[in-house]
Amino acid sequence: MRTGAVVATRPDTEAELARDLAIDLGTANTLVYARGEGIVLNEPSVIALNDRSGVVLEFGRDAWRMIGRTPSYIVAVRPLRGGAITDFEVTQEMIRIILKEVGVNRRNRPRVVICVPSAITAVEKRAVTEAARKAGAVEAQLIEQPMAAAIGAGLPINEPLANMVDIGGGTSETALISLGGVVALEAVRAGSFLTSTRRSSTTSVASTGSP
Repeated sequence: MRTGAVVATRPDTEAELARDLAIDLGTANTLVYARGEGIVLNEPSVIALNDRSGVVLEFGRDAWRMIGRTPSYIVAVRPLRGGAITDFEVTQEMIRIILKEVGVNRRNRPRVVICVPSAITAVEKRAVTEAARKAGAVEAQLIEQPMAAAIGAGLPINEPLANMVDIGGGTSETALISLGGVVALEAVRAGSFLTSTRRSSTTSVASTGSP
């Protein structure tokens, strides 16, 4: 009679690895938050692109480092400008790289919520969710930036009235939130990233004495 037999069990690897992720697709920066871990990625929303082949080479700070050290056909591209997606294919590739950077693969298929500018169109929203699913997300949902900002600020979004002003890198949005939904929204294409860029340009012109 066998005594003290040990039964080997295989842990549920997928359950252990799977995470809930939140992605903030911003004009200036992209952040990824993992439940229970905090912010796991914070990179500039820029990619290095081979202008001849259309192949995306790098993302974030690594993309910036390539510029000036590579042939002239390697260019820096920001796929989101002024609260809108300017290049569907590049944005989809950027989302794929982002999810790969935080460890998403065939065995680790998280649920993902993506924070997007409220000004993007229905076609753009569909492109973002499809990109996330193709990159490995088992489920992808979108949330508008003012609502995400209100939740993060601890505002009573389920009460009859709450106001939110979200000043982003490419857009500034004012929202009236009531009973868990956005009742009214106004967005303008002006933000901290655009302001700082214009100031830098003005300073450069002034220092060179150019008209």
